[in-house]
Amino acid sequence: MTDHLNVIKEAVVAGKHKEIKDLVKQAVQDGIAPDRIINEALISAMDVIGREFARGTIFVPEMLVSAVTMKYGLEVVKPLLTADQSEPRGTIIMATVKGDLHDIGKNLVTMMLEGAGFKVIDLGVDLSVEKLIEEVKAIRPQILGLSALLTTTMPEMKRVIEELNSQGIRKNIKVIVGGAPLDNAFALKIGADGYGANAAEAVALARRFTGASA
Repeated sequence: MTDHLNVIKEAVVAGKHKEIKDLVKQAVQDGIAPDRIINEALISAMDVIGREFARGTIFVPEMLVSAVTMKYGLEVVKPLLTADQSEPRGTIIMATVKGDLHDIGKNLVTMMLEGAGFKVIDLGVDLSVEKLIEEVKAIRPQILGLSALLTTTMPEMKRVIEELNSQGIRKNIKVIVGGAPLDNAFALKIGADGYGANAAEAVALARRFTGASA
């Protein structure tokens, strides 16, 4: 059984997206519990990818291929989980702010968060402050992840946080921001709880804010 898990883990790390579904299906057929496949193979693999990215031994393209591979594996095994097994580590809303249509970085962070066991609701791009607040109130996530690639749209992040404050719901949610033109100083200036320079850092922040172990 451990061999199956190791093979799946290695396939995700290597980005073997064409093989992963068959490998996961075979593991299921041979009696390996779905939650073990997720935690000991898929999530474990993305932890390896996150560490390698942080060390600079791999780059965004390799991380993206592994994240896609992991997502394909999840598609096979998630429907097989029981209610108890499928309990997420936390709920996260992801969105690109109003006026910005870039989503590659956001999509990668979303896949990495899903691979780490979080329930992620991706609202897409060009989200107005009003729409974001509406969704936060309806979904009540632990974390709101905001992305921007254009410097002209960065002020929208501050507007979202200000509106969370004015609505009295800021204390109930952690806000993580990310995107190429941002830095930690900007995150602190607008009142965000954290800045993720990359997908691996975003996952680490999400784990810290929700108390989820690695």
